[in-house]
Amino acid sequence: MDGPFRFSLPRFSNQAMRNAGVYISGALFSLGFWFFIDASVYSKVNNPGDVHVRFVDWIPGICSALGMLVINSIEKSRLNAENFSYAGDSTAWKARLILFLGFALMAGGLAGSVAVLVLKYIVKEYEFETMYFGIANVVANSLIMLSSAVLWVSQNIEDDYTYHL
Repeated sequence: MDGPFRFSLPRFSNQAMRNAGVYISGALFSLGFWFFIDASVYSKVNNPGDVHVRFVDWIPGICSALGMLVINSIEKSRLNAENFSYAGDSTAWKARLILFLGFALMAGGLAGSVAVLVLKYIVKEYEFETMYFGIANVVANSLIMLSSAVLWVSQNIEDDYTYHL
C-alpha cells in the first residue's frame, strides 16, 4: 500500500492536469457570462417591470474580465525574476504591481456587483424575478474570479521534465 487508503488514487501527468485546468477554467468563465447574459436578455424580453439591466450592471463584469486578462497574462516566473534574467531593471517589481492591479480589478468587479445588487435591487425590495438580475451579476463575477484562479494555477503547473538552472 502506498497511501492511507485501501484503493489507489489515479496518477495524472502534469500535462493532463494543465489541460483539465484550462478546460475547467473556460467552462467556469463561460458559465459566468452565461448567467449574466441570461439575466440581460430576460430583463429586456420577459421582464414585465420597469427595472432592466443597464450599463451600470455591465461595469463589474467588464472589470472582472479585464482583471482576468491582466492576471493570466503574467508568467509566474516573472514574479521571482532576478534583475539579470530579463531585460531591464526590477522586472519582478513591475510584474507584481501589474498582478496587484489585476487582482484589484477583479476584486473591484466583485465588490461592484455586490454593491449593484444591494443598492439597485435589495434596498428597493424588488421581487425575486427582478432581484435575479443582481444575483446573476454576483454569480457571474464570482465564477470569473474562480475561473481566473483555476487558470492561473493550471498554467503554472510545471512539466515533469522541466529543469531550472
